[in-house]
Amino acid sequence: MSTNGMESWAVDLKDIGAIYPFQGSEVVMVIIGLVFWIGWHVLQTRHENAEIEADMAADRSGEETRKAIDRH
Repeated sequence: MSTNGMESWAVDLKDIGAIYPFQGSEVVMVIIGLVFWIGWHVLQTRHENAEIEADMAADRSGEETRKAIDRH
C-alpha cells in the first residue's frame, strides 16, 4: 500500500519531489517552536515568582510557620 504513489524506494529522490507534508516549512516551524518554548519559560517564571512572593509575604508575619509547627 502506497500513500504517496511510489511503488519502489530504489529511485533517485530528487526526481520524485516532496515525500513528506509541509516540505520547505521547517524553518518556520522551528521559529514557531522556539517562540513557544521561550514564551512558556517566561510565563512559567513569572507565575513561579508571583507564587514565591506570595508565600514569602504570607510568612513575613510568621503565621504560616506557627500553623505548620502547630499541625505537627
